[in-house]
This record gives sequence, C-alpha cells and structure tokens, in this order.
Amino acid sequence: MSRGSYHSPLREGAAASTRAAILQHARRLFLERGYAHVTVPEIARAAGVAPQTVHASTGGKSGILSALLRPIIDDTTAREANATGSDTTDPVQVISLAAAGTRRVHEQYRDLLNDLVRKAPGEPAAQQVVDTVTAKCLGGLTGTADRLAALGALRPDITRDDAVDILWFYFGNNAWYGLVADRGWTFTHAQEWLFAGACTALLDDPASSPADRSRPDS
Repeated sequence: MSRGSYHSPLREGAAASTRAAILQHARRLFLERGYAHVTVPEIARAAGVAPQTVHASTGGKSGILSALLRPIIDDTTAREANATGSDTTDPVQVISLAAAGTRRVHEQYRDLLNDLVRKAPGEPAAQQVVDTVTAKCLGGLTGTADRLAALGALRPDITRDDAVDILWFYFGNNAWYGLVADRGWTFTHAQEWLFAGACTALLDDPASSPADRSRPDS
C-alpha cells in the first residue's frame, strides 16, 4: 500500500469531531451575536482549536455558514409538495400544500432562517450562500405558481410572475418571521391566515375561498 493511499480511521474520526465542534460553537456564536460580528479567532477559542484549524476544517466563516445552511438547501419538502401538487386539479389544495410545506421548513429551521438567512451577512461569499437558500425557497413557490397557471386558476389580472411574487409575500421568510417571531403567533395560526390570504389574492374562482373549505393541514 502506498503512503498516499493510507487512511487512518482514528485520524479521520478526530477530524470529523473537530469539524463538528467548530460548527457547533460557530452556530451558537452566530445566533447570539450575528454572523458579521463573529471572527474566526473567536470561533477557534470557543472550539479549543487554532484559527488555522478552523480554516482547514471548514473553509472559514463562509464555509461554516454553508455547512450550517446545507440542511435547508438539501431539504426535499418543496420538491415533495410540488410533486403532490402536480397530481391535483384543485387550486386550493395546491396552495394548501405550499402553506404546509413552507410552514414545515420555517418551523424546523426557525433559528437559522430568522437569524442567519434573514439578516444580511455583510460579505460576498456569505451572501452567496444565503442567496442559494433564498433561491431554493423561491424555486418551490415558483413551482406552485406554475401549477396554478397551468390549471387556469389565477385571477385574470395576475400573471404567472405576479403569482410568484404574491406567494413569496405570503410564504416567504419575512411573512413567517413577522407573524411568528415578531408578533408571537403560533405556526398553526400563521399557516391558516397566510393560506386564506394567498387564496383570496390569487384565485379567480370565488367558490375556491378557504371559508368554504376545510382548513389546511397543520
């Protein structure tokens, strides 16, 4: 076996533990003080390693941010909601799926979305990571808008692009943050209100009003 092909399980395990500790302490510091106000040396001190180790293990602050937000980027909720929505001809159900799906994502990743994604990180490399998360969320709502347009369910004064923006208004991060984090609503209350508002704003058929339907899944 050549020297270059040798792998040490103990060394790899130690490296993984070090990386996990760095991510854990960085997450805490980012959430407590904000991404822009935390330095690599501070992360290193908290994790008990050298600053060079932070860079080597994670790629630095933007690399840490990318690792922390990776679960949101890889989350399949939006894709599953769109797949289910493509199987229904009921526009209210399509919007209900979007409401339930975005609620699950924002509830599961509440701290990360509110305190890391929503607040501008202040440097280009980190902003690129945040933009990737935003694009993922927007992509799911674009699929919802496309389905509503394909069903001919949109009000005549609303284009498909308008529908994307309206869905973002009702189900984007600021909507959930404003009602849940800022005003203290429960996620269930917020989901019901946002769902009803989106249906009224988007749908052409008055009979599709949520007042005439069962409430969305909570």
